[in-house]
Amino acid sequence: MKLLCVLAIVSLTLMAQPNGAASGSWDKPAATLAEQIAGILGPGQVSLAIRNNSAIPTDEIPAIRRALTEALKTRGVQASGSESATAVRVTLSENLRERLWVAEIVEGSETRVAMVHLDIPNEIASVSRDQMVLRKELLFVSQSDYPILAAIETSAGIFVLYPDRLITYVANSAGTREQDRFTLTHRQSRARDPRGLLLSADQGGNFMAFVPGVQCTGTYPTPADPNAAHAEGSTHCQDSDDPWPIPNPDSANGSPQLKAFYNSARNYFTGVVTPSLGVDLPPFYSAALIPRLDGAGLLINGIDGKVQLLEAGALKPISGTRDWGSDFADLRSGCIAGTQIIVSGSGEALTDSLRTYEIPAQEAIPTSTGLAMNGTVTALWTSPDGKSVLASVRKSTRQGQAYSFEVDRVTATCN
Repeated sequence: MKLLCVLAIVSLTLMAQPNGAASGSWDKPAATLAEQIAGILGPGQVSLAIRNNSAIPTDEIPAIRRALTEALKTRGVQASGSESATAVRVTLSENLRERLWVAEIVEGSETRVAMVHLDIPNEIASVSRDQMVLRKELLFVSQSDYPILAAIETSAGIFVLYPDRLITYVANSAGTREQDRFTLTHRQSRARDPRGLLLSADQGGNFMAFVPGVQCTGTYPTPADPNAAHAEGSTHCQDSDDPWPIPNPDSANGSPQLKAFYNSARNYFTGVVTPSLGVDLPPFYSAALIPRLDGAGLLINGIDGKVQLLEAGALKPISGTRDWGSDFADLRSGCIAGTQIIVSGSGEALTDSLRTYEIPAQEAIPTSTGLAMNGTVTALWTSPDGKSVLASVRKSTRQGQAYSFEVDRVTATCN
């Protein structure tokens, strides 16, 4: 089966109205988009799907569908919602500067691209700006210079993963106190900048932890335990080259769990995943599963600095990621399209920042202004429910001679 993807990007020059735009306002962008589609496809029948990732009111989508259907019809393309050998998938999106309509057409293995850019009036740009606001909350401050690889919030406190230990902390009047400590024994040399993964298996006290070459399972005390005041956690660690799970908040709803093999001698994933996705992936630092029209797409940040998206059996480059650092995580904020990618800045700046993006097609579109952090972000991971992201932040002290680490919870507010 051939694959033909047509990207037609049309920025809408529409004035914001309290009760939505009039139907006629969509005629011009619909005609432009239809012209691009028909120019490549020629006459025929297609199935049409529309996804709204913009601030356009939901009740305006039927009017957009009608305008686009009529514009296609006048050019010999019959659009419907039924199954067809050719599928046209339109995504309505916007960034802080312009609105975008993106059409993907699936019909064959040949790929061609058509693109139209139009300036957006200042009145519209002012409405779109600052669609999301990121906020941070300090959860934990480490009293040592050991890097924090991951952490999870528990009903009893916070569970923190270091390169060679796991520690549970509980809150008290002085801040936090250590409750349990588990040592991780490594039989092989560690990478200079190791990564780690810490997962809470359920609402009880079960957890899984991964560091290079080692996998741990165990329990930690919870307030629901009858003897919680005296209960101690337990852990079992073993040498392991098993793949690490790619965090997926939807896995609790039956979504398959994807796992990636980690190169224990280095600080990145090899590119081999299980179950196999049928495509050879390059080595990568970070990965996230993000919703797409046909299910989920796998976003990866390669060790060569290239961000790519695997969907529908094809690996596609993503533009607009030049300023991305090596760490990102998905955030189920409920704002705009519902899911964003939260990304650290590139480089080793003493004061890093976080920002959210959406990826309606093959371009990363910023959806928030930057959130200044108190140091360099060294790791990001999504909370179990997906509604927040935790960040490990390295802070310089003693005029740059030593470091301390903290964990911040980052959430988003919709404007």
